[in-house]
Amino acid sequence: MRYFLELAYRGTNYHGWQRQPNGLSVQEVLETALTTILRQPITILGSGRTDAGVHAAKQFAHFEVETPLPPHLLRSLNKLIPNDVVVYDCFPVDDRDHARFSATFRYYQYSIIRRRDPFRDGMACVFFLPLDIDRMNEAASLLLKYSDFESFSKIKTDVRTFICRIDFAYWKAEKNDELTFHIRADRFLRGMVRAIVGTLLLVGQGRMSVAEFEQVILVRNRQAAGRSAPAEGLSLVEVGYPDAVFTHRQNPPEPPAVY
Repeated sequence: MRYFLELAYRGTNYHGWQRQPNGLSVQEVLETALTTILRQPITILGSGRTDAGVHAAKQFAHFEVETPLPPHLLRSLNKLIPNDVVVYDCFPVDDRDHARFSATFRYYQYSIIRRRDPFRDGMACVFFLPLDIDRMNEAASLLLKYSDFESFSKIKTDVRTFICRIDFAYWKAEKNDELTFHIRADRFLRGMVRAIVGTLLLVGQGRMSVAEFEQVILVRNRQAAGRSAPAEGLSLVEVGYPDAVFTHRQNPPEPPAVY
C-alpha cells in the first residue's frame, strides 16, 4: 500500500531533504523513525529536493508498506523525530500516485528582511542595501517568457532537460521594508530559485540592467548569472497535485503558507 506524508521542517540543521553520506538530512530522520515504528526498512521519496538550509512549510513524500499502519502513527512519528520536523498527515493513495512525478507545481517564497531579527534568525535573508522593487519585478516578469533556465541551474546536475514552466514570479513589499519573492513552476532545477533571487538582487541594486538580466536567461550559462542567495531565506510553501490524489484523505489539507 502506498501512503503520502504531509510534513514541514526548518532546514537550518539539515543537509537538505535528500539522504547524504556526510550529513543529516530530513529524509534520513523520517526514514529512521518510520523504520523504528513499523519494524521494517522504510524508504521515502519526496516531492522535491530542498537544498541544505532551505525550509519547507508544506512538503509531501510517499512510502510503501504491506502491513497495516498502527492507529497512532502520527503521534508516534512526531515523538521520535526532532522538533524542527513535523508530520501533519499520513493518508493512503493509489499505487500510481507519486510524490514527485504526480506533482503539478511547486511554490517557493524567498524572504528578505532589512535588519537583524533574533526571532527570524535562519528563516530569512538579511539584506541591508537599497533595492528597486519595480526594476526587480520588471526583470522577474521576463522569466515567464522563457522555458530554458540552464543559466540558473547548478553546473553539476543529472537532469536531462533545463525546461521549466514558470507560472508566476514577482516581488511583494511587506511591512518594515521587507520583501518576499514568490515563484511557482511545474519543476525547479537544482539551486534555481536561489540563483534567480541572487541575480534579481543585482538588478535591484542597479548592478545589472533588465536587458542584461534577459541576456542571462538567453545565454544558458550559469557563470553569467549572479551568486546564489543564501539558503535561509528560501521556503517551499506549497506542492500541487490533482484532486484525485487526495480521494482517501480524512483530514482536510492545510492552506498554503503565506509569509
